[in-house]
Formats: sequence, C-alpha cells, structure tokens
Amino acid sequence: MSDETVPSDATFNRVMLKISGEALMGDQGYGLHPPTIARIAREVKSVHDMGVEICMVIGGGNVFRGLSGAAQGMERTTADYMGMLATVMNALAMQSALEELGVFTRVISAIRMDEVAEPYIRRRAVRHLEKKRVCIFAAGTGNPYFTTDTAATLRANEMACEAIFMGKNGVDGIYDKDPAEHDDAVRYDEITYDEVLAKRLRVMDASAIALARDNNLPLIVFPLDEPGGFKGILAGRGTYTKVV
Repeated sequence: MSDETVPSDATFNRVMLKISGEALMGDQGYGLHPPTIARIAREVKSVHDMGVEICMVIGGGNVFRGLSGAAQGMERTTADYMGMLATVMNALAMQSALEELGVFTRVISAIRMDEVAEPYIRRRAVRHLEKKRVCIFAAGTGNPYFTTDTAATLRANEMACEAIFMGKNGVDGIYDKDPAEHDDAVRYDEITYDEVLAKRLRVMDASAIALARDNNLPLIVFPLDEPGGFKGILAGRGTYTKVV
C-alpha cells in the first residue's frame, strides 16, 4: 500500500480483527443482537476510513461451540463443523451491517458454499484487501480441532497482516488473573508470547499463540465495548496489552 493511501496517524497498514461470537450477543444470552453488530460495524468503518486494510475473523460461540457440543456427547468432528457453520452466519450478519454503512465487504469461507460466500483463495483475498474491501474469513480453517483463534492467526499470516487485534468485552487487556473475580488483578502493558504460555494466561489457544510467536506477529488485546477504542489504538492512544 502506498504512503498516500494511509494517513500518518495510522500505526498499521493491514490488520486482523478477531472477535468472539459472544461479542455479537449484546445483553442477550444467545444469538445475534443487531444493534450490537451495528455498533461494532461502525468501529470497523472508522478504522477503514483511515485507509487501513482490515481482515476479520468472528467466532461462533453465540450460536454453537464445537468443544461444548463434544463435551455433551456429540462426536467432536461433527460438533466442530457445526461451529464452523455458526461462524458463517456471524460473518454474513457483519457483512450486512458493514455494507449498510457503505463499506464493501467479502465473506470468504474455508468450506465451500458458493451461494453465500466466496471460497478461500489467498491471492483473490489479497486483491480484495488492495481494493479496500473488508475480508471476513469464515468457517475457521476448514478443519476440525482448530479454533477460530488459530484461524485468525493463520489468515493474518497468509494476508501479511502487521498485527492481530483481539477485541474483548469488559476487559481492557491481559491480566495476571481474572479481574472480574480478583480486585488485585494486574494488567500487563506488554508481555511476550512465551510468558503467556508459561503463565497459562487464557488469551488464545496454545497453537494460535505458537503460530503468532514463530512468525513475529504482534497481538493487541483491547476493549471492544469502548467507543472509538479500535481507532484510538491505531492512532496510538488507548489502553491495551501488546503481546510480542
């Protein structure tokens, strides 16, 4: 991307935004909450308007989580495929909200379903980004036993993203213990991937952390429910934890 297309206050040119499916629920206990999706879409648009190229991966836990399905006796592979289909539903909802705001978007699925999403072809996806389209990668990696954290890290590397932004509800970074349960929890401004693994901090699953670490891809954990938070961090402001 040329220097002319990205304002000088944008610290990254191309990023991956990873959010959980639960982030789309709002105050509901299940499913999709359109006002919440619209709010997140506005956050994405504000960064897109800076000239930043954006990839997205959205989890499916608000509809179905493969691991919990397996824990209840369902065959794990089948449960994981059901979870992948849930991420496609979330991706389509986010696409609709973004395009309502005038942001051109492509849903790209690791499982072929040509009537609703494009198949994943790396060169085509890169070209979409170069044309300033937001690319939402759905259906995980297309394989069971891999989480959407791993999918986000894999796609971020394939798309040559400069960082992964992980949006969290109610948390402004990574803490040494759960801040909801411990008043003395301490937030890290910066931490290494090796420390995350050694301290068993529940940020991403271990395979995603190893993939990001081995490819020198920084992870920024920030509060998704803070208005303007995503844009602020890209402009060098805000509260967050950076994993390097």
